[in-house]
Amino acid sequence: MNRRQMIGTIGFATALQAAPRDRFIGVWKLIRCERKSKDGRIDYPYGENPVGRITYDKAGRMSAQLMRPGRRSTVAPGVSFIAGNAGSEEIRDAVDGFIAYFGAFDVDEPAQTVIHHVQACLVPSWVGTDLKRTYRFDANRLVLTAATTSVLELVWEREPD
Repeated sequence: MNRRQMIGTIGFATALQAAPRDRFIGVWKLIRCERKSKDGRIDYPYGENPVGRITYDKAGRMSAQLMRPGRRSTVAPGVSFIAGNAGSEEIRDAVDGFIAYFGAFDVDEPAQTVIHHVQACLVPSWVGTDLKRTYRFDANRLVLTAATTSVLELVWEREPD
């Protein structure tokens, strides 16, 4: 084994030994978001080629944004939703297929669960709640699963530093 292979092997072994919380740290790109209903039907709430990013930092903060590409909007560029220049239909069209939230996170290693403590969100009813996701790591991918009346699986790929 040459020196470069040895260093690569040590680096890989170190990554495998990292604390579970530390494995989350970084920026992840959304690869797939699939929802499976109890009857076996599958749909893609953010489309088959979703756009998204989830970020975890060392201080225990996280943020997530997910979007379905091709959302339509009749709102002209420069029109501010905040200033009240858009009607309810324009606002609905703009946010349909989009979610964003941020807060703190914790990892429950025995339960293989990451908990997102939502501090702010596009959906007001999520504020102050805990979103629990089971997790697994697969090479440079993070798979988060949320089970309610259906099963939502999100596949994230680590972005380079």
